[in-house]
Amino acid sequence: MRPAELIPFLDALTGHAGKLLTSYFRGAFRIESKDKTPGGIDIVTDADRASEQYIMDAVAKNFPGHDILTEETATDRTGSQWLWIVDPLDGTVNFAHGFPHYCISVAVAHRDELVAGMVYDPLKAERFWAVGGGGAFLNGQPIRVSKAESLNKSLLATGFPYDKARSAENNIAEFSRVVMKVQGIRRPGSAALDLVYVAAGRFDGFWELKLKPWDQAAGMLIVEEAGGKVTDRFGENVDYQCTNIVATNGLIHEGLLAALAG
Repeated sequence: MRPAELIPFLDALTGHAGKLLTSYFRGAFRIESKDKTPGGIDIVTDADRASEQYIMDAVAKNFPGHDILTEETATDRTGSQWLWIVDPLDGTVNFAHGFPHYCISVAVAHRDELVAGMVYDPLKAERFWAVGGGGAFLNGQPIRVSKAESLNKSLLATGFPYDKARSAENNIAEFSRVVMKVQGIRRPGSAALDLVYVAAGRFDGFWELKLKPWDQAAGMLIVEEAGGKVTDRFGENVDYQCTNIVATNGLIHEGLLAALAG
């Protein structure tokens, strides 16, 4: 199977999942805490679970034997060369508060190499996707990273981990250093959308700590296929399992790494 052959399926898959999410967003849903520690703020909603179940069922039916790694349901690797990496609702806190900025992110890896990815924002009807070696697209049109050459002319995005009040590794120090060197920083609340916004040139760069594979896999591929650069915070090459990420247009990459290091 060629990766490009996955795109029509991903299109239909994320489209239906997006309709599910929108129906919950405009209706009623339950919110539960996933973090049982005092003051825990990591949550899950009925919408997360409904979207995830639909995606898992559809993948199992159409691609039997493929492995699935997803946020809300624990699954085991069976030895398949194919792995689907799924975030059924990225931006759950936004969603729970009625803030209209969330998406579905699905990536496909073959032999642990990302070969296809799609990020779909159902409220804006924006579908970002890429296949390995085939470029990156937004609603069928090619996209490229920005041409910003300096940090002081750059707009960046970042996020903060759920345990920021309990852990020293919380991105506060890094944020304080970087914010003084750039034109602006935004914290929209969806790592997947932050990444594809870098791919589309809306952001010049993005960094975050303590991400999970489903947060970043599709977005990483889309950034790289749009001409951008993705490493860890120390400039080392990464795969979808990395726990910290820096993604830029490439031109400001070394400057951002230096600013993060202090």
